[in-house]
Amino acid sequence: MTKRILVIEAGFAGMWSALSAARLVDEQDAADVEIALIAPEPHLHVRPRLYETGAAGMKAPLRDIFDAVGVKFIQGTVERIDVERNEVEGTGTEGDTFTLGYDRLVLATGSRLFRPGIPGLSEHAFSVDQVDEAAELEAHIARLAERPDTPARNTVVVAGGGFTGIETAAEMPARLRAALGERTDVNVIVVDRNRELGADLGRGPRPVITQALDELGVTWRLGSAVSAVDAGGLTTSDGHRIDASTVIWTAGVRASSLTAQIPAQRDPLGRLHVDRNLRVKGVDNVFATGDVAYAATDDEGNYAMMSCQHAMNLGRSAGHNVAADLLGLASVPYSQPKYVTCLDLGPWGAVYTEGWEREVRLVGAEAKELKQRINTEWIYPPSADRAEALAAADPRRIVVA
Repeated sequence: MTKRILVIEAGFAGMWSALSAARLVDEQDAADVEIALIAPEPHLHVRPRLYETGAAGMKAPLRDIFDAVGVKFIQGTVERIDVERNEVEGTGTEGDTFTLGYDRLVLATGSRLFRPGIPGLSEHAFSVDQVDEAAELEAHIARLAERPDTPARNTVVVAGGGFTGIETAAEMPARLRAALGERTDVNVIVVDRNRELGADLGRGPRPVITQALDELGVTWRLGSAVSAVDAGGLTTSDGHRIDASTVIWTAGVRASSLTAQIPAQRDPLGRLHVDRNLRVKGVDNVFATGDVAYAATDDEGNYAMMSCQHAMNLGRSAGHNVAADLLGLASVPYSQPKYVTCLDLGPWGAVYTEGWEREVRLVGAEAKELKQRINTEWIYPPSADRAEALAAADPRRIVVA
């Protein structure tokens, strides 16, 4: 009787989970094991690049790769998980509902931008969280030239001074001038509740970040949260008004809401606590990976970030271990002790750091070259060559990107 490993979603962690499980199944010639992946479409959305232009094209096709390695793709969206019955319920592309059983489940449903109940936020703020949302922002910027030349039209406010907010803000002066004219006096402002820019990035790269943004003409307003957004701009918690035709919300993400359907412990971001094999603690047949997994990267107390860098290797480990568990083979515990960051700073360049203390190693054009390689090569799927794809999915092949 055929046994099924079911992977939910085709993001970085889901894609690599499916490929890694296929690698071990192929190695063991386990013809009685089916690997299925269910997602709304057979594409990897290259989310780390959505602050760039051309957002609508930031997708990589997956159908040929899945066909090459023997992963069954099911188009649809999972809405309910029943861990007692080992099955999921979902909706297909035509609105039809379905129920699908599994022997082992890999939850790889990622994260979404967190939008708190700030008045006007959902109606008036843009984001770069998903492909369609980033494309909507891009179309909006292109249409700004149709409006009267006012300070508000020429102003972009980026709400959130974290990784995504900084990368987005660094791109905005050039993007505005491309839309409005090179001589336009543009104004890009970062608003953040923290007292320091890039608070989560630590002290190491902060001088580089502030220098770059300053030279790009980006300003910031710190220690003040957004209290309301409207069609003409926003108001901060200290009563300051900023008139702007464009407000971009980047302040934080939360794990997929499907994690709430797994009867297990979650962290404040909604991530499921997993063991070193990425099995959800207390739920034997469910593994979690990527942004839905609260996973230790080492024995020093560090945990995976909600990032592409960690998701790729979390996926490789989860896929191997879920297949190994089903086949009665040895697991490969997840470990990713090396941590790096490479922050894009627009036309100025980039800053590359190593270690959890984020020691700066490269800045400017040299770091930018590395960032471009990461964004255009390293994070993309392998080719549809069967041998190459399976080899790339080996969990012992740790990739830092």
